[in-house]
Amino acid sequence: MSCCKGPGYASPLDAFNNGPREELLYVVCVRPNKNKQDYLATVDVDSKSPTYGQVIHRTYTGVTEDELHHSGWNVCSSCHDNAALKRDLLIMPGLHSCNVYAVDVGTDPRKPRLHKVIDGSKMRSFNCSFPHTTHCLATGEIMISTMGDENENGKGDFVLIDSKTLELTGTWTKGKNLAKFGYDFWYQPYHDVMISSEWGTPKYFKSGFHAEDISNPERYGTKLNVYKWSTRELQQVIDLGSEGCAPLEIRFLHDPKSAQGFVGCAVQANVYRFYKTAEGTWKADKVIDIPAKKVFKDGVESELNGLISDILLSLDDKYLYFSCWLHGDVYQYDISNPEHPKLISRVHLGGKVASEGLKILDKEELKNSEKPITVKGKILQGGPQMLQLSLDGKRLYVSSSLYSPWDKQVYPKMAEEGGWLVKLDVDTVNGGMKLDPDFLVDFGAEPDGPALPHEMRYPGGDCTSDIWLTDD
Repeated sequence: MSCCKGPGYASPLDAFNNGPREELLYVVCVRPNKNKQDYLATVDVDSKSPTYGQVIHRTYTGVTEDELHHSGWNVCSSCHDNAALKRDLLIMPGLHSCNVYAVDVGTDPRKPRLHKVIDGSKMRSFNCSFPHTTHCLATGEIMISTMGDENENGKGDFVLIDSKTLELTGTWTKGKNLAKFGYDFWYQPYHDVMISSEWGTPKYFKSGFHAEDISNPERYGTKLNVYKWSTRELQQVIDLGSEGCAPLEIRFLHDPKSAQGFVGCAVQANVYRFYKTAEGTWKADKVIDIPAKKVFKDGVESELNGLISDILLSLDDKYLYFSCWLHGDVYQYDISNPEHPKLISRVHLGGKVASEGLKILDKEELKNSEKPITVKGKILQGGPQMLQLSLDGKRLYVSSSLYSPWDKQVYPKMAEEGGWLVKLDVDTVNGGMKLDPDFLVDFGAEPDGPALPHEMRYPGGDCTSDIWLTDD
């Protein structure tokens, strides 16, 4: 076992082989009632604990209408060689408020407390809004991707925060070129590259999903933006076209020398593999296509796309997982050959067909999709959204909220009754997933009214928060 010098783990395989079993989950929760505060829920996932599967603490932001979404760390495995640093602050940006919350999880991991708030006016002063993904950098800085300018027009950029002072110091991008849209990002210094993805224009998507906006290049993105890491300059733009509309979560393989990864494209439910070519440029190919389901309602036939909303990779780079929020499915693919992912398993967890009583033409699909899913007596309203995998790859946690304006539009009953968190048990040797019938966190039973759970984090880092570097 490696000797841990600083935060995180020496390598992805160190985390995979030697990381502890998770005992706590920090779950970002949004309130469908905008007169109430969003919060961070601490969930006990220690199977030996008397409070297993329960919310044991709630850390409120102190204001309303934040729309918390994703979270990250002050430091992570990219700073593993610095013994002076400690992973003790969870960073939570609010999409709507642009506030950034630093939550102290080090003093008492079971009872996180609010440490500092960076007011949203500071972010807007740098002409940025709608902060999304948080990653820590080896420099000791915190970087957050942003999706809009100060007026919520589309603009892909990144803000920097000093991890010691927790002051927002400016933007990361250099040069004249900016990405048209923003969303997620992942950096791979060994190849001197960072790649970001795109959703769309915040002032339009924040009012809900509008099908007519999909084909409008001023409202939805279709591109991967490739930056030179050392100079912070946008150098290449890869247009995925209509099949790649709304490329959201982007993941390099965890191997810090890897020159490839995957991105999930929401609208058409496709997964693209991106990779470095022999010429040194970057390219992307579609490698997974989840077909739309033909459905009937009130005598009218239509097609229901899957909407891939989250993807992640196991720390040994063996399996790719993703969720289809509208179809209600979670997929597991073997990516031992990244050019040709192989479907291993699919688990159904709700979706539009069950929630709206739609009829499916395909008989095989009908068997998998029509019946509601019940866990511990609760019908799972909505569909699977965010994913979090245990370090050893044996447990996959699934939450149900995508974004509260869309939750209310697409799954109004879930927004009214509250979301959920369930667990899938994973066979890491042969592949396969199975729903745990005894694990459920019902966010409809919260003491101050229903909540919508989104991203999940472990106190010591996980496969979507941590990025590793290499010395050679």
